[in-house]
Amino acid sequence: MALWIAALALAAYLALCALLYLQQRRLIYYPQFTQVAPEQTDFVLARPDAVLRGWAINPGHTDAVLYFGGNAEPVEANRDAFARWLPTHTVYLVAYRGYGASDGDPSEAALLADALALHDDVARRHPAGRIAITGRSLGSGMAVHVAAERDVANLILVTPFDSLAAVAQSHYPMFPVRLLLKDRYDSVARLPAYKGRMLVLRAGQDVVVPPPHTDRLLASFKGPAQVVDFPLAGHDDLSTDPAYWSAIRDFLARAD
Repeated sequence: MALWIAALALAAYLALCALLYLQQRRLIYYPQFTQVAPEQTDFVLARPDAVLRGWAINPGHTDAVLYFGGNAEPVEANRDAFARWLPTHTVYLVAYRGYGASDGDPSEAALLADALALHDDVARRHPAGRIAITGRSLGSGMAVHVAAERDVANLILVTPFDSLAAVAQSHYPMFPVRLLLKDRYDSVARLPAYKGRMLVLRAGQDVVVPPPHTDRLLASFKGPAQVVDFPLAGHDDLSTDPAYWSAIRDFLARAD
């Protein structure tokens, strides 16, 4: 009888592993919370298999900021804050494919390729300016990738992780997540290629990306890094602290 129970338990466990593998992108990406109509956007980037849409804040400036948002984050919610705190920069808030009013389905390969294409498009729009890259949570994976692959002088990471695989494994230790995961966002492997300045905003009460994952990412970086801690902040309420926006503003001001 004990062998039968063990066999049934093993079968159930393997079935759950298979379900996690097959449904993993539904568990990673949450575009359903960000949908808006295309006519509400004012910026378009055509990709070979999708159209990305978003917003350009404070148009007409020489320098630009490219923002990669968090998972399930309606990036347009940041428009007023960016307009207020970064009045001398044009800020681009573009929804990932499948998010907001953008077409397509999200995957790591597609989102990283889109991120590079977006940077290159913004660089063409600002030929005499500097482009700062900002990434929050999931968006830190895109931001690190762009910073490693392009000539970027200033990188701002908000609640970043070492890798999505490591974070997911810490949340689900009973499953072999590292073996099952397709979209890994291995920032800890990519960040050493970046040679510019970096600002990291870290939430002390973050249970989505626990601080040790941010610390491991920081340990991989050999360049100058400024870290601003918010000991009482969580993953989602970090930006409600006025010191959040002033840290970003002051970091970019020192780059002038």
